[in-house]
Amino acid sequence: MKKMAPSLSTPMKFLALSMFFISIIYQDNAQFPTPNPNQTTMVFYLQDLAAGPNATVVAPVAGINGRVWSFTTFGSIFVVDFPVTLSISPASELVGQAQGLLIASALDGASVNVALSIVFNNLQYNGSTLELQGISRRHENYREVSVVSGTGKFRFARGYAVLETAFFDISRSTLRLTITIQTN
Repeated sequence: MKKMAPSLSTPMKFLALSMFFISIIYQDNAQFPTPNPNQTTMVFYLQDLAAGPNATVVAPVAGINGRVWSFTTFGSIFVVDFPVTLSISPASELVGQAQGLLIASALDGASVNVALSIVFNNLQYNGSTLELQGISRRHENYREVSVVSGTGKFRFARGYAVLETAFFDISRSTLRLTITIQTN
């Protein structure tokens, strides 16, 4: 007796054939994420010197009358001018300055409103800027703010920046700044 190959019933053939055609149609119409050639991620370090003649943050320049002005006192405003370097070492290559304002914006002192301009002075981006703005929750190691615009090579930039504490002691701290942007 001759053995016959197993065969599929008509409903099973229809189902298998339907699944085959659906997968072909789906693949032709699928929207797979494509890398954005205009997206850039950069990593820098903000060097914060808290004391001494070269301090990079000015003691509060404004606040609520009758209260002690500090990073945790609602309404206190600080002016900053942090060196921006390529590595965690304060002696590493300087690529620009992070200049702007920090405002204690939460009643409980847990958040600071950040408004920073990253002003580049290195050869690649000389004269270009990135504008960062958002809330930094002081007690979180990972803090995300918006990149809202830019100038020069970063004209029309938009994206986000992540601030992470890389080093901290009483006299100085270093923040790792990872910026991911899209430009036109």
